[in-house]
Amino acid sequence: MPYTVKSIFLTHQGEGANLGRTAVFIRFAGCNLWSGREQDRTTATCRFCDTDFVGGTRYEAEALADAAARLWPAASGGFCVVTGGEPLLRLDADLAAALRARGFSIAIETNGTLPLPCRVDWVCCSPKAGTTLALRAADEVKLVYPQPGLHPADLSALSAAQRWLSPMDVADRLAANTAAAAAYCAAHPEWRLAIQAHKFWGVP
Repeated sequence: MPYTVKSIFLTHQGEGANLGRTAVFIRFAGCNLWSGREQDRTTATCRFCDTDFVGGTRYEAEALADAAARLWPAASGGFCVVTGGEPLLRLDADLAAALRARGFSIAIETNGTLPLPCRVDWVCCSPKAGTTLALRAADEVKLVYPQPGLHPADLSALSAAQRWLSPMDVADRLAANTAAAAAYCAAHPEWRLAIQAHKFWGVP
């Protein structure tokens, strides 16, 4: 099937356990929790997204994997982060196989509301309030915090080796949200305080 891709680029992972790792990001268009249009934000399930995932270019699986391979600067050890929007609307076994044939390991960043259609090497689940999780396990959970209607304790049934609180970066609330996230992690050390380092680095 064709895949609509908003952007594909080489950068450094700015969050979570793979912080600082060089990666080819494939950002798919589309999401099941928000249209991506500002006029729909107030009625969306997820209202705080800061990512542009509207529009893009259509690829077949082999062509998209070739585009990723052209960006990777080494002969081996490729690392690809599949994101969105919501990448599980797009990712399938054909694309995963094409990426692996070119030497990539595959990480995915998902809201967790859709099942995994194929094997991936690293799953980052970022749950959103007002949704039902289809995933029962992930390698890491990244909860944007605070979210009205979704508390870290609500995710106790989701199995994950690492749990991150990422302070919500909206308007003038980042400092207060960071303090709240830090306080929660200090009281609940199974949670780690996250940072969106790419915003400080000035990379995509």
